[in-house]
Amino acid sequence: MVTRSQRARSRRSGGEDQPDGGRQPRLHGDLLASSLLAFLRNWPAYGYQLAQELSKAGLPAFHSGTVYRTLRQLERSGLVSSFWDTSESGPARRMYSLTKAGEAFLELWLDVLSHYQKILHSAVSSYENHQKRGESGGDRPARHEPKSSGKGGHHA
Repeated sequence: MVTRSQRARSRRSGGEDQPDGGRQPRLHGDLLASSLLAFLRNWPAYGYQLAQELSKAGLPAFHSGTVYRTLRQLERSGLVSSFWDTSESGPARRMYSLTKAGEAFLELWLDVLSHYQKILHSAVSSYENHQKRGESGGDRPARHEPKSSGKGGHHA
């Protein structure tokens, strides 16, 4: 049974007739958080600067609210700290920096990503090898056609 929220998400996504339900691939929240931590490992930064760095790194564009919400979650978790920078003219801006706990978390997360990278590399290589065999007419298993029931005869 499809719930109301599932129907609403489907309508917002743009297309029930598309193979993927009209959804665009999304960057997992942990990957966003770890990317922010990785940038903060190099230098303290404002949220706006971090959003620009995400874009420069080739990650999909994020709504600024998503970036700031993630930074606040990281701060509540003790992985980043922040302070209001009033040193420049204009409005105060929040400057974020990585904590020791954030550095430790990032190291563990990078180990996890390295493990998954190996798994994904193996899966992609297997897929590509399968595609190459298919293009060259290699040892591809024959497809089995559905058996007819024998009723109704053969149609031309």
